[in-house]
Amino acid sequence: MRIGVITSLYPCPERPFEGIFAERKWLGLRSRGHAVTVVHPVPWGPRWASLFLGESRAYLARIPRREDRGGVHVERPRFGHLPGRSVGNARRFAEAGLRALLRPGSEQPDAVVCDYAWPAAAAAAALQRLGVPVLINGRGSDVLQVREAPSLGERLAAGLRAADGYTAVSQDLLDAMVAMGGGKAVQSLTPNGVDEAHFAPGDRREARARLGLPEGGDLVLCVGHLIERKDPLLAMRAFAAGAGPDARLAFVGRGPLSAEISRAAEESGLSSRVSLLGERPPEQLVDWYRAANLLLLTSRREGRPNVVLEALSTGCPVLATRAGGTAELVSDPRMLASTREPDLLGGMLRDLLEAPPEPLSLRASVGHLSWAASVDALESVLGAVAGG
Repeated sequence: MRIGVITSLYPCPERPFEGIFAERKWLGLRSRGHAVTVVHPVPWGPRWASLFLGESRAYLARIPRREDRGGVHVERPRFGHLPGRSVGNARRFAEAGLRALLRPGSEQPDAVVCDYAWPAAAAAAALQRLGVPVLINGRGSDVLQVREAPSLGERLAAGLRAADGYTAVSQDLLDAMVAMGGGKAVQSLTPNGVDEAHFAPGDRREARARLGLPEGGDLVLCVGHLIERKDPLLAMRAFAAGAGPDARLAFVGRGPLSAEISRAAEESGLSSRVSLLGERPPEQLVDWYRAANLLLLTSRREGRPNVVLEALSTGCPVLATRAGGTAELVSDPRMLASTREPDLLGGMLRDLLEAPPEPLSLRASVGHLSWAASVDALESVLGAVAGG
């Protein structure tokens, strides 16, 4: 099949870890002989403007316009992005994506995937008019947050109604998409997988030695963007309420709340026990899971969090708030919190640190979620949409 992808999130030299789970699927399809072209529209900005803009915008000017990543051709057309103009930005994003994907003289794709439902779904109606089969894939906030926005919810629903089918990484997300867009001939769960060969249990002492960490004491790990939706400040309050005096808390990730976390740690007397480590590549992240006694995830909204998959596959216990598809991964009730009260979360954290589940049972609980199975599911639904 010739598969086109329009997406707002994909790895690039400036942001190598963004969208890596999506890329893993497209590389998997490429390895099976399918031709995959990814179009990743990027907000326009002249290089000279990077001298005056903050890094959160300046890096956009440095992103290459074309790139080959493992045999997948990536196009990055520019589009006009204006602050506070979400509807217009989505329209310009979709127009830039369609121009790059369906340029004159190019072969028409057998199917197009609007990956990360919004703003990519803004291209669905045009693809429908052109007779190109289109699939919309949901991953989390691209559905759950957008549907709550007065100016965007109905536009996402219109995109869903124009599509030939939906896929999502969790059943919770798929149900939300069906409720917004109505029934479609093709509806499929296409969960992310985990590389079991890489994210495998290992010796905690050796992992800590490789990371330069003390051998003793509990280590609680938070992995993810430092943003409101992940609520890292709640994680720190739960840690303060439940962890012992020799325990440490490590945040792996970046985001706008990093300075606020540092201030809160200092004000609460935890600065010597709280570390902000920035992003870490997958090859190093596995040692953090092995070194940790617990992964703590306090999100308000989630799709199906990959960090939970990775931690469980590594044999690391998880304490996660009930959000989105998280409950589809966590079967032990001790590891799934229905509360957002710091003291209650802290009590659950303390209980898990004192009596953790058996690592091999945690690994077995996600053993069926391989990347091969993930690509199987995606390949099947794309065949159905293209064939239809």
